[in-house]
Amino acid sequence: MSCSNLTMWISSKPSLSDPSSLSFRSSISQFQFPNQNLFPSSPSRSSSVTRIQCGLRELRVRIDSVKNTQKITEAMKLVAAAKVRRAQEAVVNGRPFSETLVEVLYNINEQLQTEDVDTPLTKIRPVKKVALVVVTGDRGLCGGFNNYIIKKAEARIAQLKDLGVDYTVISVGKKGNSYFIRRPYIPVDKFIEGGSLPTAKEAQAIADDVFSLFVSEEVDKVELLYTKFVSLVKSNPVIHTLLPLSPKGEICDLNGNCVDAADDEFFRLTTKEGKLTVEREAVRTQTDNFSPILQFEQDPVQILDALLPLYLNSQILRALQESLASELAARMTAMSNATDNAMELKKNLSLVYNRQRQAKITGEILEIVAGANALS
Repeated sequence: MSCSNLTMWISSKPSLSDPSSLSFRSSISQFQFPNQNLFPSSPSRSSSVTRIQCGLRELRVRIDSVKNTQKITEAMKLVAAAKVRRAQEAVVNGRPFSETLVEVLYNINEQLQTEDVDTPLTKIRPVKKVALVVVTGDRGLCGGFNNYIIKKAEARIAQLKDLGVDYTVISVGKKGNSYFIRRPYIPVDKFIEGGSLPTAKEAQAIADDVFSLFVSEEVDKVELLYTKFVSLVKSNPVIHTLLPLSPKGEICDLNGNCVDAADDEFFRLTTKEGKLTVEREAVRTQTDNFSPILQFEQDPVQILDALLPLYLNSQILRALQESLASELAARMTAMSNATDNAMELKKNLSLVYNRQRQAKITGEILEIVAGANALS
């Protein structure tokens, strides 16, 4: 049966902040019309016109396929919504511990005052090589979540190359692993697969590798690249200076050029009013204040040696938790938009189907009437 040319308007809303179009393309790729491109190669915010050339049977099959896709995306949205709540609670619940640990470091540094801190994690060296810990997700269908952090890593690698600084990558997450495996020209020190729920054991495995690289002087600086969880509709890829905790401010390369990223989040030991302090984020969780008469049984330097690895572990665990929460929030948003697009596509296909069916019935009635008139 020959198909007539019909025009269907499909609303497309692609943008950097709305990854639904990318997710929906992959979701319905198996339902593409023959010799037709459902999504134009250069999408815009305006509606795009797509001509459908198919019969009633093909339309019924496509409507059923879109219905099934809608059910799948709706289920994935609900699953992501249930998981993101737990992940968000883990991020919020983990912040007081991290802030309290920083308070302990503050108090110990006040005891040290202006003494030299001789710990492995605070040694400043001319930067010859930088280790980049890139945290990605384990699954797709989450819009541009993985692409954004990978592009952030690529931009940082380009900056280091311009400065003449060597680098190596520690990849965390299956998506990042597959990306770097396909690019052998990027040096990777270790591939680490993430879990469904970050634990202190997983963070310790990353911290041990980072600690050994830095203490053995294989690298002179460690940066953590992950997606910071802001809200259910917003997350930001960030660069976090993990090591060293610097008492001297900016960390520079062999030529004296600063190798810190412009939008880096710094966690450093600095001197303020004659006392060593730890710089941190401006927004803090409220924690209990320590008594000014607190006394330490051990030497503060020994306690600092014990606390800094714990602090390193807590920062990595927090980054893993925030990255997971951001991934689930992105997946929930992407699947929600994909479900809405499936409903709109099903509506348009049903309209086209009903019009073709009505035209077919009308044509058959006209043929019967014409035949009856010819016989009379």
